[in-house]
Amino acid sequence: MIVWLVFLGLVFIAASSGAVFTPGPWYDDMKKPWWNPPKWAFPVVWSILYIMIAIAGGLIWKAEGFGTAMTFWAVQLVLNALWSALFFGMRRMDLAFYEVCFLWISIVGFIVTAWPVSQLAALLFMPYLAWVTTAATLNWTVWSLNPKGAPAA
Repeated sequence: MIVWLVFLGLVFIAASSGAVFTPGPWYDDMKKPWWNPPKWAFPVVWSILYIMIAIAGGLIWKAEGFGTAMTFWAVQLVLNALWSALFFGMRRMDLAFYEVCFLWISIVGFIVTAWPVSQLAALLFMPYLAWVTTAATLNWTVWSLNPKGAPAA
């Protein structure tokens, strides 16, 4: 039971970055693609994904402890937390895009290295990979549509 609480706690800490660095008017005023998900989708999807991320981490920890898969799990969690600070906090869409590419690679690294240890853990990261692919594409598109940031109010 303690393992699950620890992993939920770690994920909660990372998720808190999204509560500290929020979109706000700066992001709201930007041009966005027609396929931009509605605002309500982000907290719903991320809540589900964070639970899956915690479960995957717990499964790997119980199966092998600290190894390559757990290293990728830890790296992706740090990168996950960093993205909101870069994009919304610093308003650096460029750095956030490059960073989300590393996040994507770390997620793939986790899936590949977790598969022999726990196929369930690897499968739990598949929706996360799909969502981060969408987020990276959105990051790139918003950056492309707003190369100088949001228009002045």
